[in-house]
Amino acid sequence: MSRSSASADSVLSIDVGTINTRAALFDVVDGRYRFIASGTAPTTVDAPYKDIGESVGIALDRLQAITGRVIIGSDGSFIIPTRIDGSGVDKIVATLSAGPPLKVIVLGLLEDLSLGSAHRIAETTYAQVVESIGLNDPRNPAARIDTIIKRSPDLIIVAGGTNGGASQSVIQLLETVGLASYLIPKEKSPEVLFVGNEALQEEVKQIMGNIVSLNCAPNIRPTLSSERISAVHIPLAKIVGKVRARRISGVQELDRWSEGKMLPSATAFGRIIRFLSKVYDPNKGVLGVDVGAGSTTIAAGFSGKLSLGVYPEYGLGSQLKDLLAHTSINSISRWLHENTPRDYLQDYLYTKALYPASIPATSEDLDIEHALARQAMRLSIKRLTMEFSPPARRGDQGFLPSFEPILASGSVLTRAPSKGHTLLMLLDGIQPAGITTLVLDESHIISALGSAASINPALPVHVLETSAFVNLGTVISPLSNARVNTPILKVRMKADDGNELELVVNQGSLATLPLPIGQSAHLNLTPLQRTDVGMGGPGRGGRLKVVGGTLGIVFDARGRPIRLANEVVQRREANRRWLIQLGG
Repeated sequence: MSRSSASADSVLSIDVGTINTRAALFDVVDGRYRFIASGTAPTTVDAPYKDIGESVGIALDRLQAITGRVIIGSDGSFIIPTRIDGSGVDKIVATLSAGPPLKVIVLGLLEDLSLGSAHRIAETTYAQVVESIGLNDPRNPAARIDTIIKRSPDLIIVAGGTNGGASQSVIQLLETVGLASYLIPKEKSPEVLFVGNEALQEEVKQIMGNIVSLNCAPNIRPTLSSERISAVHIPLAKIVGKVRARRISGVQELDRWSEGKMLPSATAFGRIIRFLSKVYDPNKGVLGVDVGAGSTTIAAGFSGKLSLGVYPEYGLGSQLKDLLAHTSINSISRWLHENTPRDYLQDYLYTKALYPASIPATSEDLDIEHALARQAMRLSIKRLTMEFSPPARRGDQGFLPSFEPILASGSVLTRAPSKGHTLLMLLDGIQPAGITTLVLDESHIISALGSAASINPALPVHVLETSAFVNLGTVISPLSNARVNTPILKVRMKADDGNELELVVNQGSLATLPLPIGQSAHLNLTPLQRTDVGMGGPGRGGRLKVVGGTLGIVFDARGRPIRLANEVVQRREANRRWLIQLGG
């Protein structure tokens, strides 16, 4: 490893997840930033340690052992900045997703406006809304206060009033919050986030500043027709950090190491997706999917505008015990490849909830875990697309808009037996339309890049172009109303090495063309039956340059949404056939 200069910044990233804690090192190699290595340890947020510092220390020791680089000095402190001998690091960034979801109460004036916006704020971080109180709430003031006290929230979000608009009604809501907070023991007092009429902020501070831990942010609804959720991301991230620091040992120290810039992992994840949406094709969005034990996170960026959804209820860990409140056993079992009894599937949900760090012991268990990942993605995608602005929506049938690329992260995806298993999970769970590239965050560093972007914008740009991310392949998903097995697309591929291949894609099928990783080719696409391949409308084809991925070029002509057979045997045979087609 060579450094371009002695002063080149090296960055240490520490990510504390629900199951794993990772310490990753980034540094300059031949004039460009690279991901060097990472050390991993089981997160120690739960008993017997109940201190994330233990897992951070182990992860750092493993990183030092892998790289041979001394990061911690003899006094137990970080060596900052980098020394001439190569020891130490220049900057530390930190992200955190460990810990239970924050209990949130939202207050607003109108259900479809400020109260709805307050709900959407909560959905951008690791939180669970446990109560909503609006202007038309039938409960009297005493009952509202009693409700807040009994719910014992970690955070109360108060919205309402456009800038210069409603004031007295907003003050009444805040008085309810102030009285309830006054009656709650100080050690359990919630954080309060005010995102309403900005003209009231000074008055609010005077009324409540000495009673509650008050945080003011830009108005989420400055006008009736506008909503600014992204303006609250960073203030909300700071609040999450404050709550976590009070509840989890070691978090305060982690934040200090990062000079007060620790972020929730989902916030950092969304930041990198928004950044990439500014860099890539402005006619398409960029989609990020992170399937974790604590939550499933979906981030969609459109020319710098971010839609972010964090759904703890769809996490693959301890939250699984409550998953059936949001979906059905049949909706999960439709994705199974094996003949798994209903009772066994239900038992697996509860066992996994008790032991979220466990890994599948049998092929049957692995099949269930992959089915759960598919359903978690389906539920999360459906939730977030409801929040897309009209220009980002596609048609009246709920098709996803065009994305390029789609970035995917999460242990359930990276530890799959083959890349075919991973890609099929993503295709079934996301169901993209048109032409896109699916990229896997195999090193679990995408949130680290989002956190590092604030101190070194060049670092994520350089690292994203390296082999730290795996190009699974270019995916073309034609949309057609043709009958199953009807030819809907003719393909002719000419690779740069001169090889030519032809393929006819039938409706309902999953097909591939081999193209080695990194090799370029040109595709000539000729749609049949007025099929839409994502090149400007039904029946429109053309020439397209593609780059090979791990699985080459993939054609997913199973329709959107994918319609699985009602008959169990046929459905599972189809699932197995599609997996074999992708080499799984």
